[in-house]
Amino acid sequence: MNSSPPSPTRPGFHTITLGCKLNQFDGAAIEGELLRRGYREALGPADAQVIVINTCTVTHKADAGARKLIRAMRRASPDCTLLVTGCYAEREGDALGAMAEVTRVFGNREKARLGAILDELGIDLRETPAPIDRGCDNVTELPRALHFGERSRAFLKIQEGCRLACSYCIIPEVRGPSRSVPPQLIEQALARLIEAGYREVVLTGVNTGDYGRDLDPKLDLATLLRRLFDHCGPTRLRLNSLEPLTITDEIVELLATEPRLAAHLQVPLQSGSAEMLRRMRRNYRRERYLDVLRRLRHAVPDIGLGADVIVGFPGETDVLFDETYDLIEGSPLNYLHVFSWSPRPGTPAADYPDRVDSRVQRERSRRLRQLGADLSLRFRERFEGKRLDAVALGNRRNAPYQRALTGNFIDVDLPLDSVEPGQPVNVRIGVSTAERTLALAEGSPSWA
Repeated sequence: MNSSPPSPTRPGFHTITLGCKLNQFDGAAIEGELLRRGYREALGPADAQVIVINTCTVTHKADAGARKLIRAMRRASPDCTLLVTGCYAEREGDALGAMAEVTRVFGNREKARLGAILDELGIDLRETPAPIDRGCDNVTELPRALHFGERSRAFLKIQEGCRLACSYCIIPEVRGPSRSVPPQLIEQALARLIEAGYREVVLTGVNTGDYGRDLDPKLDLATLLRRLFDHCGPTRLRLNSLEPLTITDEIVELLATEPRLAAHLQVPLQSGSAEMLRRMRRNYRRERYLDVLRRLRHAVPDIGLGADVIVGFPGETDVLFDETYDLIEGSPLNYLHVFSWSPRPGTPAADYPDRVDSRVQRERSRRLRQLGADLSLRFRERFEGKRLDAVALGNRRNAPYQRALTGNFIDVDLPLDSVEPGQPVNVRIGVSTAERTLALAEGSPSWA
């Protein structure tokens, strides 16, 4: 009996996304487009004919890490088509395009053209100059195909770019001005994610709280949230990060009254020194920042509050650093993301004098990270014996337990088979240590 010839093996792809949650959304869109076009997810880089690296450029370490990763991926798959995109590609496309390992560079504004770029390439073009794609501003449209792999949570972009002018930040250059995704497109994308089974969706953007100012008619974030709650059913929404002055009374009220809105916010601080905030060109003062945190804690007593902090900004003396340390220590904050300042060419701060010695930066970072760990443990210990709502995230790297994330951002360890990954669950918090928080699954949250 004659047998049919085997089907040709579909080319495999491997993607790596670095950086923020907005970049994670972009990475899911890249994977979704590759799957839609018939590619298969490779077992690893060595099995991939196409590798896409979605870069970050928030610090010089992020840049160096991206270059190291590019070289490693070429070694792992010498004959692959290696594409580089993201914020580092947008800022330093010429330098990345000159790397022998790179096939093609394309910026953030060209991510939606991935399929067309693959069609244009057709073959491995590593021996030709690597052109840089820039151009069409289509970032406020949302892709139909999103692929989050084995993740139990999904990210949904609602806003892109930033209109602030912080002296240290390159993001407005590589992401552009603030633009909002029309609400009907967000509603449609959310419906697709819910249909796909996601029970937590993180709403993300560069400056998410700026949502709606550029739309006609204008909207605000609270209005968008109320629209989404009319459609999201038993799915939890999470706001990741909001600038202090965008946290309105309406947002605070929703956090206090809507059980499907996770009781968690990242509120960027950057510095607790009035002098440093002025040099950073931040649009608030330390007293206003503290007032925002106190309003949140009063209205939502169990809320998890985090902050981004920059250490070693030019001109930061020991006294000014201590102002930051003391503000954080006496504040309602529970989590810290600490970054050491590095010059981003094209930003005003890159030309500031009085740079801080790298050894001093490292010591200040160490002190703040230890403070952040102490605040986290103190916060988690508050809930020992109490029940919190959570979403199960699945196995922790083959460990004999699985993760769940509470609404107020406590990462807990559950018995391995106590709940299906991706499902909402009530957890009773057990013992917390510096390294982990134990919990047991006890039924489902009321919103589920």
